[in-house]
Amino acid sequence: MNLLPALWSNPPAALLAAVAALSYAVLAWAHPRMNAVQTRGVLGTAWLLHLLVLAFSLTEQPARFGFAPALSVTAWLVLTVYLIESRLYPQMRARWTLAVVGAVAVLLALVFPGTAYPTLRSPWLPLHWALGIASYGLISAAVVHAWMMQRAEKSMRAGTAPDTAMPLLMLERLTFRFLAAGFALLSATLLAGWWFSEALNHRMVWDHKTVFSVLSWLTIGVLLLGRWQLGWRGRLAARTLYLGAGFLLLGYAGSRFVLEVVLHRA
Repeated sequence: MNLLPALWSNPPAALLAAVAALSYAVLAWAHPRMNAVQTRGVLGTAWLLHLLVLAFSLTEQPARFGFAPALSVTAWLVLTVYLIESRLYPQMRARWTLAVVGAVAVLLALVFPGTAYPTLRSPWLPLHWALGIASYGLISAAVVHAWMMQRAEKSMRAGTAPDTAMPLLMLERLTFRFLAAGFALLSATLLAGWWFSEALNHRMVWDHKTVFSVLSWLTIGVLLLGRWQLGWRGRLAARTLYLGAGFLLLGYAGSRFVLEVVLHRA
């Protein structure tokens, strides 16, 4: 794959993406030596630059979309959630990890901008994409909270948890709130996908994306039911969540990665 056209087809957008990734990288490298105000400032700057990168990509003609732009939007949504929550819960700490994720996501979208769509088969198709990306973002936020929950539980068992640490039960509640919201949007995404498939193809198309998305929906649905009826929590809940999120990642980003990068097909 020749990367030069992907990198330099839009030099201003490429430069902006490079600066956004550099801002995330600076935060990941220097945050131990920064105070809270400096950390919020650098993270806010990187977040804003990331938003501008996404705005450039959305206004590009012809429209492009693929696995890397999907991951970039998802990372930005997770960072948005974190920026809001860190104001409400100052003891929440995940800056280094999220900064690395943000940098990698921006660079991936720069190198692999996705497939061009000169025309859309339906004017409502962007709605389907938006629902899917929003469900990606919320379920990814749930995964981040589950990871922080497991890390906090491990610190408590080792007796190394600081007094200012985020309460474990609060992390658990936030995890399932984001998961329930993501499940609702994933349900809407699958319904919209079914409707578009019936309208455009006169039948349901069971490709890799559909199969993995349905597996994710079933896994997360079982987890939410187990939480409601049986009180599932801890490692069982976290591992089931990771499995469901893994299926969802394979559903679009994974299949598009294989098509775009491995097979070089649109």
